[in-house]
Amino acid sequence: MAGVEEVRAGIALAKDKASAGIAALQQAKMALEEAQQTLQQATSGSSQSEVTQSLGLFAEAMNQIDGIASTIEAANSSAESYSARL
Repeated sequence: MAGVEEVRAGIALAKDKASAGIAALQQAKMALEEAQQTLQQATSGSSQSEVTQSLGLFAEAMNQIDGIASTIEAANSSAESYSARL
């Protein structure tokens, strides 16, 4: 079995990788926000259901990204708590 310091180092590395994942998710969310804004500008004044649906789906995707990021943050917090108890 790995020593305490090796376990802590592994946890720290996992947290770093997870944080990089969160940063990538934030970039993806920004791209979706831009796509949503562009679509909204391009279809301004349209009352077509497809436009409304598309805008809503963009919003849903962004909310899901927020949820995923929160889940990753919770995983990091749990791992940090475990590391602190070692």
